[in-house]
Amino acid sequence: MSSPHVKSAAVAAALSALDEGRTPDRPVLREAVRTLLAVLAERAPGRSVEVRVPPYGAVQCIPGPRHTRGTPPNVVEMDPQTWLAVAVGRLDWAQAVTEGRVRVSGIRADLSEHLPL
Repeated sequence: MSSPHVKSAAVAAALSALDEGRTPDRPVLREAVRTLLAVLAERAPGRSVEVRVPPYGAVQCIPGPRHTRGTPPNVVEMDPQTWLAVAVGRLDWAQAVTEGRVRVSGIRADLSEHLPL
């Protein structure tokens, strides 16, 4: 885990809290989620998939056909703890999808090529 995002204080604090069995403080969790979403958007630029981590953030990413109105056809949604886990490689993408921790819709809604960050 030598990526720059792991050096983010918010990501480190959120992961530490989760390791200790605690829920990270809301502002810390929010910042960690947003930091990792920004890294994903930077590494996989595009607008064909919307990745949602309610209530903290959403980004559009992955090259391909652009969506502009209504509900996007390619959506990935998960809770903040799952996002942290898949983003830093503590949880395998396929396992998270199989366990129902990640909800996906659309043919482009597979982030396995881009995770972990």
